[in-house]
Amino acid sequence: MNVRYRVELSQDERDQLTALLRGGKHAARKLKRAQILLAADAGASDEDIALSVVVGGSTVYRTKRRFVEGNLEAALSEEPRPGAERKLSGKEEALLVATACSNPPEGRARWTLELLAGAMVELTEHPGLSRETVRRRLAENDLKPWRRDMWCIPQVDGTYVARMEDVLDLYAEAPDPKRPVVCFDESPTQLIGEVRQPIPARPGQLERYDYEYRRNGTVNLFVFLDAHRPWRKVKVTEHRAARDFAACMRELVDIHYPQAEQIRVVLDNLSTHSAGALYEAFPAVEARRVLRRLEFHYTPKHASWLNMVEIEIGVLRGQCLDRRIGERDRLVCEIAAWERQRNAAAARIRWMFTTARARAKLARAYPDPLNES
Repeated sequence: MNVRYRVELSQDERDQLTALLRGGKHAARKLKRAQILLAADAGASDEDIALSVVVGGSTVYRTKRRFVEGNLEAALSEEPRPGAERKLSGKEEALLVATACSNPPEGRARWTLELLAGAMVELTEHPGLSRETVRRRLAENDLKPWRRDMWCIPQVDGTYVARMEDVLDLYAEAPDPKRPVVCFDESPTQLIGEVRQPIPARPGQLERYDYEYRRNGTVNLFVFLDAHRPWRKVKVTEHRAARDFAACMRELVDIHYPQAEQIRVVLDNLSTHSAGALYEAFPAVEARRVLRRLEFHYTPKHASWLNMVEIEIGVLRGQCLDRRIGERDRLVCEIAAWERQRNAAAARIRWMFTTARARAKLARAYPDPLNES
């Protein structure tokens, strides 16, 4: 037993350590130090303490020393760890960030950690620099130059704002069975078949399937979603031409909403999504009859997020289509089952973005009528 540092706790210190071990969330190291001090106070040897607390003998020695030479708080807390000096100075780190944000070397698509480390060796007096040092400094500045994100910068002009607020106001209206609001969009889907039969899951083994698959063509999904009631409809078609769009609009009028006086349809700016598509598909009298019951409300360009049905398509893909389905008939059956279950569950999209919030959040992007330039 090491008798150089003898631990003798007062009753208050014992009570404090006991309370520490009984409740609350504390670091594991702090709890182990409390156990060491209580065991040492009870007369246990360093070897026995190390075995019972599952620590090294040096940890027992240091904890007892910090208590005897300092106090209880010093024994429980972490000693400052000097660590190694930072490899890059503040100016060098700023140079690294600037380099990572610049164009990569000729012949390379993007910066890598190795390329950045080599560039910093050339730009500074460091004889060498590890990729881990570069990674840590970039992580501190939330930079990953080997990754890119594709996005579209919309032009927020008067037309954009007008269409956005028009759609948002439709969503905010009280439900009106005579004038329903229906969101519409389409989405292509591949038919993916198995080359080999998957092996089903069993206890202790995951389901296994072959990485190879068979492409069986594509189909198109036309998706309807009522903005104010829990109803959606998915139609599977071979094509997505103007005639297919026109057929969907006629079904919307005659089958899905036969009693509605006027159906407000929210849709994007695809070339086939137009009144002219109905004249291409039907005689003029029939096209006009259907269009009298429809009112198109277009989302702004590059703003498909304003169409509520986009969220529903994401749910469809996550809940139903996130697997291999190789036959069109099976796809139709699976989608129909998903559609029935979701309608029966009265599932709805909770739309929270309003015109008032748009004006508050996008105030800087709104056109300024007072700015004549």
